[in-house]
Amino acid sequence: MPDLLELADQAARKAYAPYSKFQVGCALETAAGGLYTGCNVENASYGLTICAERNTIFQAVAAEGPQMKIARLAVVCIGHEFPPCGACRQVIAEFSLLSGSTEVIFLRAGQPITRSLAELLPETFAL
Repeated sequence: MPDLLELADQAARKAYAPYSKFQVGCALETAAGGLYTGCNVENASYGLTICAERNTIFQAVAAEGPQMKIARLAVVCIGHEFPPCGACRQVIAEFSLLSGSTEVIFLRAGQPITRSLAELLPETFAL
């Protein structure tokens, strides 16, 4: 099983974050076994910034198509520790395995924490 936290850390080192200085990386494994990484890319107009998680998810969809499902996802921010933001949680939900069982891995006090998407976002928005 690939070390998603290590892959996310490597991706974070490529982030373009001149404004926030928060270098965030993400790695995900799809249900089909694909591995994808991405980093945050900021813009002077903050609304045009893309989070690492969404960058990674969109790459996975571009490669595997709209049926892509996320089995596991890890996020790392160099020098900080936090789970995905609310907007990213909702995008993860769009491509989550059934019943929100997609695993989301992040660091807390230097230790890996794994939560299901259902734990991180118990009331997802759905049409």
